[in-house]
Amino acid sequence: MLVLSRKVGEKLVIDGNITVEVVRIQGNRITLGLVAPANVKILRGELNQKQPVNEKAESGVEHGLLVAC
Repeated sequence: MLVLSRKVGEKLVIDGNITVEVVRIQGNRITLGLVAPANVKILRGELNQKQPVNEKAESGVEHGLLVAC
């Protein structure tokens, strides 16, 4: 796992086509903005865990997960 520190307004670029921006930090909660191609599925971690194992493999998301809390 890669752990990075970011400030409001700072961005991460993943694989050249997915951008994650820290929009707001308020107390112990952050708000993230995500920009990705339409074919990239982005789910909150608790929703992704409810998928059956075979659907995870079919979606192409086996080891990477973007989580916004």
